[in-house]
Amino acid sequence: MSAMRHIAVIDIGKTNAKVALVDLTTLSEVALRRMANAPVRQAPYPHHDVEALWTFILNSLASLNREQRIDAISITTHGATGALVDALGELVLPVLDYEFDGPDALAADYDAIRPPFAETGTPRLPLGLNLGAQFFWQQKRFPADFARAAAMLMYPQYWALRLTGVTANEVTSLGCHTDLWDPWKVDFSSLVDRMDWRGLMAPVRPARDRLGPILPALAAQTGLDPQTPVFCGLHDSNASLLPHLLSDAPPFSVVSTGTWVVSMAVGGRPVKLDPARDTLVNVNALGNPVPSARFMGGREFSLLTDGKSQDYSGGDVLAVLTNKMLLLPSTQQGSGPFPHLAAAWLNADGMNNAERFATISFYLALMTATCLELIGADGPTTVEGPFARNRLFVHMLAAATARSVVASEAATGTSIGAALLASDQAATHGNGERLEPPTDPAWADYVSAWRAAVAAQG
Repeated sequence: MSAMRHIAVIDIGKTNAKVALVDLTTLSEVALRRMANAPVRQAPYPHHDVEALWTFILNSLASLNREQRIDAISITTHGATGALVDALGELVLPVLDYEFDGPDALAADYDAIRPPFAETGTPRLPLGLNLGAQFFWQQKRFPADFARAAAMLMYPQYWALRLTGVTANEVTSLGCHTDLWDPWKVDFSSLVDRMDWRGLMAPVRPARDRLGPILPALAAQTGLDPQTPVFCGLHDSNASLLPHLLSDAPPFSVVSTGTWVVSMAVGGRPVKLDPARDTLVNVNALGNPVPSARFMGGREFSLLTDGKSQDYSGGDVLAVLTNKMLLLPSTQQGSGPFPHLAAAWLNADGMNNAERFATISFYLALMTATCLELIGADGPTTVEGPFARNRLFVHMLAAATARSVVASEAATGTSIGAALLASDQAATHGNGERLEPPTDPAWADYVSAWRAAVAAQG
């Protein structure tokens, strides 16, 4: 395994799908293919366009392999998603989009049988954000189709099945607010046995297991070596965390940014997690519980900026800090640390586009700092993904946490972590700029003003 160098990482995010070629010698992406990932809003319910994704994956593997020989394939995807397949590996029902509200229709019935937070570390979430609620709804609404299922798969392992023909599951996706996993017993939860699903659950295998070589027909179609290994794969936020687990000394925290901003604390202060504020227990790639919190920050950023200019000057930032221009939570309600608060702008009259961008960036950083506080984070914070390139976000996060923040240089930390599944050598994580909390008191004053305004919201 140590001889492998170029790893193709299939990275299916909620908003975009990517196939990145990662060089393990430099822990960097050397090539990238990307496509928008929008759900199909057709019967029987909104679902993921897996055939369009499959075509994109195969075309990307073929083109990347023409540029540089691919030594192995790894997989990472967003959470809250699973697949029901028959004995031939074909879907018995479409892969449900977790933003579909159908499962809410059976919320009372599901609430009566789901395990408590103390068992699973899973908060009760709306829509299909609890994967157990998705499977429950599918079984009740489509009993004949559900009865044809031979296996329940987490989303990364669905793609691994299509690549190798091997069925498997893995703990980072099973432990991602699904209600299906007990991280303390390292076993399926009581829900799985209560619903008689244990026999459907594919075997649980480590994220770094080789499931097998790519299927011969796919090797022929893509030009890959028929012996190209495919690794089991893992949940995307945990892929971002993995390099740090292998190289950093606790305490530290990692903030994985994408459609969701997921904060994870390793070796932090002991705290009691509050499921009503979207804190949860994730399970990392080594199988250990990790206190976590999240909000839909990437979605909020896209909606709030909406194509507007992201240019700003020092004068714009100073105006926002001095005049306490504030955006209060939450622009995406129903999840995050303030799920029931309605967004509001304060001191925003006459705000220009640059000041608006700075205020949005500060809001996202302060929401992230709140998440980190809720999970007892301590030590430096590393920001992975697109928010790492937003200097306003990074500076305000340092100010709000009063701790150093490292802005990762990797375009997507998920791809680096997923590629490391193919390596058996100790990881040295890629470089990033380390920023200390600003010394100008205006930053700390802004943090205090935002927190006081949020408290006044009730």
